[in-house]
Amino acid sequence: MGTEMNWVYRVDEPHGSAGWRPYGDDPDRWRGTVATDDPAENAEYVAALVVTDLVSDWRMSGTGQSHVRVLVWEDEEGTGPEDAALTVELRPHIDGE
Repeated sequence: MGTEMNWVYRVDEPHGSAGWRPYGDDPDRWRGTVATDDPAENAEYVAALVVTDLVSDWRMSGTGQSHVRVLVWEDEEGTGPEDAALTVELRPHIDGE
């Protein structure tokens, strides 16, 4: 009762000297809100859900891993990692390991 939280997430990919841009051909697929009502379902929990979805998508499409970052904010989307509750960066294996 009264413990519901809204976590907003976005997945970005590097974009050269311009910094970062929304990930993929359909950026709206990798941006959204997760509502939780359990205190254990925090920013880390939301990031884990998003990363699991990313990895599943990469495996199903056969594209392999991409260099991305997952940003999670409390209540509303911010501008970047400086105001995020959590930022997780995933980098593909360069050497194939």
